[in-house]
Amino acid sequence: MTDSTKPQHIADRIVDAILAQKLAPGARLGEQQLADLFGVSRTIVREALARLAARGMVEVNSRRGWFVVQPSRDDARETFAARQVIETGLLQALPSPLDRTAVKRLKQHLSQEKAAVAAADAGERSFLLGDFHVCLAECAGNMTLADILRDLTARTTLIATLYQSNHEAAASCREHAGIVAALERGDNTQAIALMRQHIENVAAHLSPHAAADPLAPLRAALAPVGRPTELPAQALHTTKRTQRAPGKRLFTSLLPAPRLEKPR
Repeated sequence: MTDSTKPQHIADRIVDAILAQKLAPGARLGEQQLADLFGVSRTIVREALARLAARGMVEVNSRRGWFVVQPSRDDARETFAARQVIETGLLQALPSPLDRTAVKRLKQHLSQEKAAVAAADAGERSFLLGDFHVCLAECAGNMTLADILRDLTARTTLIATLYQSNHEAAASCREHAGIVAALERGDNTQAIALMRQHIENVAAHLSPHAAADPLAPLRAALAPVGRPTELPAQALHTTKRTQRAPGKRLFTSLLPAPRLEKPR
């Protein structure tokens, strides 16, 4: 079995797709589709999905199959609280000032972030902004925390998608740069304060309104012919925001909307 056909590789690819916002909350993960995509058996796919379920990234319904989780508001609050504890604790344990090699790597990551923010690829931008926190743990030499943070940042990405975060990518990038600058000059206390504020900023920019309406596409498709679709303004805004261009979806595709004929 090659690395590309191992359950862990498949699980990692799915997490990366979540970080890049290519898999939305509630997206269905078909076992056969994944098996065909990776050239493996459904048994391997089920093992990969079971690992992700244990990590809180996907969930299974005995009748409908596997789905990307849809975090609740309580989940969102707990996830951001967990990130704050872990990431500030991580910064407390870093040497002061941070090793030059680590600083160089973080600055290279910041350069990639800035380029992605300036470009039109939202997926790459989302992935890099989340990966900064994983990179920071790796620079600290703590791979266990890096794995934990990869999952937590992926859940944060799902939360931001579901609750319509309007925290701008450019603002996140600037906040990351401030943290790295503090670490470089040996001011870990300031880096910790900036990290805490950064996580609070992301959490504070989540919409206070209801999350995306998971039935919005079906509701629109089955609306009576000749009558306006009865969707709340928030759901309409969310549906437009989360719509993706052809070719951007991973593993799943949308069924064509049914054609409703006028009664004769």
